[in-house]
Amino acid sequence: MIVGVPREVKDNEYRVALTPEGARELTAAGHQVLVEDGAGAGSSIPQQRYERAGAEIVGTAAEVWSSSDMIMKVKEPVASEFEHLREGQILFTYLHLAASRELTQALAERKVAAVAYETVQLPDGRLPLLAPMSEIAGRMAPHVAAHLLEKEFGGRGILMGGVSGVRPAKVFVLGAGMAGSNAAWIAAGMEAEVIVVDTNLDRLRFIDQIHKGRIITLMSDRLTLEQRVREADVVIGSVLVPGARAPKLITEEMIRSMRTGAVAIDIAIDQGGCMETSHMTTHSDPTYVVDGVVHYCVGNMPGAVPNTSTYALTNVTLPYALQIATQGLEDAVRADAALALGVNVIAGEVTNPGVAEAHAMRFTPLSAIVDGLS
Repeated sequence: MIVGVPREVKDNEYRVALTPEGARELTAAGHQVLVEDGAGAGSSIPQQRYERAGAEIVGTAAEVWSSSDMIMKVKEPVASEFEHLREGQILFTYLHLAASRELTQALAERKVAAVAYETVQLPDGRLPLLAPMSEIAGRMAPHVAAHLLEKEFGGRGILMGGVSGVRPAKVFVLGAGMAGSNAAWIAAGMEAEVIVVDTNLDRLRFIDQIHKGRIITLMSDRLTLEQRVREADVVIGSVLVPGARAPKLITEEMIRSMRTGAVAIDIAIDQGGCMETSHMTTHSDPTYVVDGVVHYCVGNMPGAVPNTSTYALTNVTLPYALQIATQGLEDAVRADAALALGVNVIAGEVTNPGVAEAHAMRFTPLSAIVDGLS
């Protein structure tokens, strides 16, 4: 199979979908790898390393897209890339289709086989291809918050960890999954006062056991959210429903109750955001203010640390890419139920129920399209 890796074009997106190490594994397995000229530059990966790994450097994105059986990307195609989509081509990337009807329609109309990293799901519920980026976004969130709390950037002028005799910042984390638990961990390491809420008691119990009470854990309910958001200096939203739009758990009224200069970070913005006041921002224009609260809703947070993110991503996507390239997509999903859940659109049909529901589109089970799928 010919595997293409175009350069990312989303605003300030410096990651690349494949490392030279990943390219070497694919070429060693007998596949051809095409990498767009300069694709790895933003991640500080010299082009020569790809060439030494056996990849072929291609001059333009159009050539990569037109020559490849499978395209590996980091972020979903933007409007300028829609013209490259073609029938039968496999697209393997983060898609977050529940947040974009336009992209969903483009993939369906062009009959692309779209496999989303974020909906590949193991039997125990884990999301192996989303986990490393959630981990990175979670770890970044307290650093971003500490920066935005500075008066110069619109914050309350509070030092995250406080100092002797002065209280630290109060950080409220909504969601105890991969992103939320890492956000709470780093915030606690910065000596902030941290509360994390979730509806899953097992997740809360795990955090409590690991951190030995250093992080306060609470069950999530409306009254708790209202009280804790109002008191917080920083709110970090990290709620995820795989494939579907994130629920709007933090209301406009809750945001209005916060103090001027407080900070709201919505890690769930890729899936539509978990705050009613959220809308997507970019690294070049990352914040806006609503009711005196500084909002940070960058959709590709890990793109700010592209070298780390690129390697973390390839570590988890490569085994699946090898499966698809070696077996073909249909045989690969027959053999791997987790990968089958990653197929969001194929043969013009939407095969993820959360995406179909988000856009009131017809849902078609993958088993109706791929013969022999259990």
